[in-house]
Amino acid sequence: MTDHLPLSGADAGEPDTAQAPTEPAGKYDAEVERIFGAGGPLAPAVGTFKPRESQTEMAKAIAHAISEQGTLIAEAGTGTGKTFAYLVPALLWGGKTIISTGTKNLQDQLFSRDIPTVRAALRAPVSVALLKGRSNYLCHYHLERTLSNGRLTSRDDVGHLREISRFIKMSQSGDKAELTKVPETASVWNLVTSTRENCVGQECQYYQDCFVMKARREAQQADVVVVNHHLFFADVALKEGGMAELLPSANTIIFDEAHQLPEVATLFFGTTVSTGQVLELCRDVLAEGLAHARGGVDWAKVVTVVEKAARDLRLTFPEGGTRLSLPQIPPSSEFFPALEKLKEELEGLIDVLEAQAERAETIEQCRVRAVEMLEQYKAWKSEPKKGKEIEGDDAVLWVEAFSSSLQLHKTPLSIAPIFAGQRAGTPRSWIFTSATLAVKNDFKHFTAQLGMTGEPAQSWPSPFNYQEQGILYVPTGLPEPNTFGYTDAVVDMALPVIEAAGGRCFFLCTTIRAVNRVAERLREEFAERGLDFPLFVQGERGRTELLDSFRNAGNAVLVGSQSFWEGVDVRGEALSLVIIDKLPFAPPDDPVLAARIEVMEKKGMNGFVHHTLPEAIINLKQGAGRLIRDVEDRGVLMLCDPRVISKPYGRRVWQSLPPFRRTRVQADVIEFFKQPKD
Repeated sequence: MTDHLPLSGADAGEPDTAQAPTEPAGKYDAEVERIFGAGGPLAPAVGTFKPRESQTEMAKAIAHAISEQGTLIAEAGTGTGKTFAYLVPALLWGGKTIISTGTKNLQDQLFSRDIPTVRAALRAPVSVALLKGRSNYLCHYHLERTLSNGRLTSRDDVGHLREISRFIKMSQSGDKAELTKVPETASVWNLVTSTRENCVGQECQYYQDCFVMKARREAQQADVVVVNHHLFFADVALKEGGMAELLPSANTIIFDEAHQLPEVATLFFGTTVSTGQVLELCRDVLAEGLAHARGGVDWAKVVTVVEKAARDLRLTFPEGGTRLSLPQIPPSSEFFPALEKLKEELEGLIDVLEAQAERAETIEQCRVRAVEMLEQYKAWKSEPKKGKEIEGDDAVLWVEAFSSSLQLHKTPLSIAPIFAGQRAGTPRSWIFTSATLAVKNDFKHFTAQLGMTGEPAQSWPSPFNYQEQGILYVPTGLPEPNTFGYTDAVVDMALPVIEAAGGRCFFLCTTIRAVNRVAERLREEFAERGLDFPLFVQGERGRTELLDSFRNAGNAVLVGSQSFWEGVDVRGEALSLVIIDKLPFAPPDDPVLAARIEVMEKKGMNGFVHHTLPEAIINLKQGAGRLIRDVEDRGVLMLCDPRVISKPYGRRVWQSLPPFRRTRVQADVIEFFKQPKD
């Protein structure tokens, strides 16, 4: 009988947790038990705090890893309280500690809320600093320059600039996150913050007041430094000065949301150069040339030829998400001569800048940027090697076309050797934690990507009673996901469930195209059926604003893609239904994925089994984790993809999900929503 999924034993997804080898009782165990116990200091500091065995045991394991300067890979189910589980041992015994989080929002939450709470409860005399990338801090030099040259075109920008001018006089940190009156997406931010390329450095008249330098000095002196993964890897890769100076003195490194590390590290240990960067360089060259060396050269003429070459290179590909690896570009493509032409024009620009560099430090900076840019373009081969995608078997070259820019990427196929190199050297403890690191309690996919073998890995189950609190519903009768009209079929199947839930729904899609189609259909159907559910759609407003509106509405439907699959916390009845349109497999046209699979299969491995499927399962676990966020939450996870049942790998997928009660019968779901909450 296929109407119901199996409901018992390992088939029900019970966490057959393979624990790490039992260690001797750690010297900090008794203290950890006291702190996390009913009469401990955390209870009065946190009104909702309740002792949780999994949290206490996780904290013990982390304390042990810290005392041994060892590594621990720690998967903690939703509701375990992993943040406190690593903060307590880190603040008490971690020495100089770097905590790296997945997003700037989580970074701010740690710094502003979680660490102060734990520090006060423990009365721990530790100093804490927040360190972000330089683009998050206002720059005195660039603000003054923007105010004086009057390049602003919109009324909004003028108003935003006025707010920024007021803010910089009052702010101690210069962190733009504190200025909520100016949207994070406002274009004016680019004109009042610095980049690595256009920072004047010690030559700047505002160097002593520089917010970036101040943040870095505070980080050097603090006991605990909170960063995010992007900054961690960007600075380590570039040795820019933030993390590169902090790492040698750190005793403990903690990565929260560690499942994101392989993707973020790949981004930063690769290189990307774009035609947009060339146009930005040309704008700066023109401004600096006219300001400091007006009589020396016809600057407009100098930059025009470079701009034309950059735009011509962009136009060698059509708009609309073109992603091609080097061997996929036809040898006869106009791309190759256009690339050579741009290199030639950049060389000409460098010659001019060399001749004028002594006129001003900022012209010399432009020259350095141009040289770096040319080197990156030269790293690309002018002609493709037939049938060979991988340069030196360790990187893939590929292009990505956007509406106004063409990006050339050189991406490492594996960051394992690079990351292993970062961990070598000075002994220190490394803690990797997330709710989603394993596939049915197997950590190999995560550890292989980071070059870790034989390191202790452990899972702590969620304290939630998933059997009582929720249902996993896999509907019958849906077509295969690659079928034309699949998204419409999913919406048709979802509508009665959304209605039964009273809205209160996240509709998570794997593509932006599906988001748009689902939103279009739901608008039509809600109007036709007289359903008064507010509809919020990714892209129509900022993520934070959408989430606040969703929580406040209480009966809304939010349609989103990747950015809503993780890092989103909506507790209570406002979210009682999570619908996932299909398994989140990476797009088959991804050049880096294709190259990685090619290498794996040359080694006799199965690319789908060993990479594509585990990656999709970890992403799916993140999406599923949006549903039950508290012991009081109840809800339905509706997974629409029929492959969960029809394909041999389906069992591995749903066994990795929380052990919800499972059904394939819509009536069971409707009945669930009718039941009164206890």
